[in-house]
Amino acid sequence: MKTDAQLQSDVMAELRWEPAVDAAQIGVEVSDGIVTLTGHVTNYAGKWNAEHAALRVNGVKALVVEIDVTLAGTTRRTDIDIARSAKDVLQWTTDAPVDTVHIKVEKGNVILSGAVDWEYQRRDAADAIRHLVGVKSVVNMVTIKPNVSTRVVKADIDAALKRRASRDSNSISVSVAGGEVTLSGSVHSWTERELANNSAWGAPGVHNVVDKLTIGT
Repeated sequence: MKTDAQLQSDVMAELRWEPAVDAAQIGVEVSDGIVTLTGHVTNYAGKWNAEHAALRVNGVKALVVEIDVTLAGTTRRTDIDIARSAKDVLQWTTDAPVDTVHIKVEKGNVILSGAVDWEYQRRDAADAIRHLVGVKSVVNMVTIKPNVSTRVVKADIDAALKRRASRDSNSISVSVAGGEVTLSGSVHSWTERELANNSAWGAPGVHNVVDKLTIGT
């Protein structure tokens, strides 16, 4: 187990290694494995990248972020300007249907709501807005639309498994509860296990996949 001093050194090294982070602007404190990041950055993307860089370090038990986003004078924008840019970038860079993601901006803090069909659409919405000039934070409250019919979703997944992992389609059991899909049974290899998982994620409305598959001979 790493000491707090070792963990602090590793987090600082990871911040320096991450090109999207100005490590000189960020302080690192560690107590009982809990890492606290402090300091000031000039945009939200820098804060977000610092958080994820710290979380990559083995041994971090929890992360406390006390980084302030202090926009430079040339990057300050009104909430209306940010909202307009956010709407445009969602239309340009994501394929979520128009008006399914709602945007609210309060003092540079962007709150996303609404519902989409796919997890990647939810993730892409936040990713697209994170780098906009003037944004101080992004709260992603977009949800995945519930399944209209679990029977239809299960049939779609079974068909996809047969197309992509035919040897194992009969040995894989699929159960659906709301937007959660559980895969159980056995496959012959890691590749076929991955194919089964990808097939499950490929069904509209799925927001979680529980993998209980085992690899047999």
